[in-house]
Amino acid sequence: MIDRRAVAFFRKHHVLTVATSVNGEPWCANCFYVYLEEKNALVFTTDPATRHGREFRESPLVAGSVVLETRLIGRIRGIQFQAVVSEPQGDELELARKAYLKRFPVAMLMETHLWIAELTLIKMTDNRLGFGKKLIWKKDGDSEVLNAG
Repeated sequence: MIDRRAVAFFRKHHVLTVATSVNGEPWCANCFYVYLEEKNALVFTTDPATRHGREFRESPLVAGSVVLETRLIGRIRGIQFQAVVSEPQGDELELARKAYLKRFPVAMLMETHLWIAELTLIKMTDNRLGFGKKLIWKKDGDSEVLNAG
């Protein structure tokens, strides 16, 4: 089960950075997202013709982050993740669209192409728990608190 602190963090924020790599060429992009707790997934929109949109189809394993900007070291928090990106279909598409439009109603005014990033690894840094403390979650169900060296 994913730690509630990570769930709360995903819900509080709305911009992710997602990174792709195809043929040894890394790339990253920023996207507005909504977190689907029931699927432990991030839903975002981007045109399939963008570089990252094309690369999702070629190599769907991605890395990314969601971060809190702060100058106070003791308040640093952020999540790094790995995920598998796909284009939702059928019921999954309707669930994703409903959640995305609820969070970002202005998106109703434009054409949106939704993607879903099913999280496979989450590493949350939370200095409020102690300097360099990490919460690690893996899809196989392992969950632990680690102290970064």
